[in-house]
Amino acid sequence: MSAKPAPTRQRRKEARPQELLGAALELFVEKGFAATKTEDVASRAGVAKGTLYLYYPSKEELLKAVVRENLSALIAEGATIASAFEGTTHELLLVLLQTWWERVGDTKASGIFKIIITEMGNFPDFARFYIEEVIEPGKELFMRVLQRGIDTGELRDVNQFEAVHVLIFPMLMMCLHKHSIGACAHIREMMDPHSFIRTHVDVVMRGLAVRPEGDTSEPQNKKLKRVA
Repeated sequence: MSAKPAPTRQRRKEARPQELLGAALELFVEKGFAATKTEDVASRAGVAKGTLYLYYPSKEELLKAVVRENLSALIAEGATIASAFEGTTHELLLVLLQTWWERVGDTKASGIFKIIITEMGNFPDFARFYIEEVIEPGKELFMRVLQRGIDTGELRDVNQFEAVHVLIFPMLMMCLHKHSIGACAHIREMMDPHSFIRTHVDVVMRGLAVRPEGDTSEPQNKKLKRVA
């Protein structure tokens, strides 16, 4: 009578890549990418170092896989949501940014941006990968959303490149705050991310909104007078 394969062992093998990605993300955020050793990741995931290399041939490839799993896939999903969305551009931006926070900002994946800000300049190959797989697709997604608002008459024809950065940078700052001063026990009042996002989108949309007919005024750059 032949022995049946152990289903538990098979399930464990299938889950191994995800376990390695989870362990890698935790350690990269805790210790920094450069300071984390592959044997640390293998140990955290409960596998041998050689097993890690069966799935990810280098530490940089492991980090790329972490980014693909947590960021690249969500950008592609966002593009699908945007293409089928039937509400206003204001509502679409809220859906995209709230979803992003729920899936990234409010999870361990938010620590990826801490790694990017502090270490990406030391790893040019990874920097190129991140620009190609995250920054450019993300920028294109939100530029299409803004163009949608221009086409529907909700928004003025503004510099979309600059407007995208106005939209995204505060979101990244929330993640950095979460992994720095936000983790300090002495913070007296914590910000509600969802409320912040609603306020952020409202402020941006009001700033980009079509102005009343005949109003062509632009804010003037004025130097502050020195107070004696």
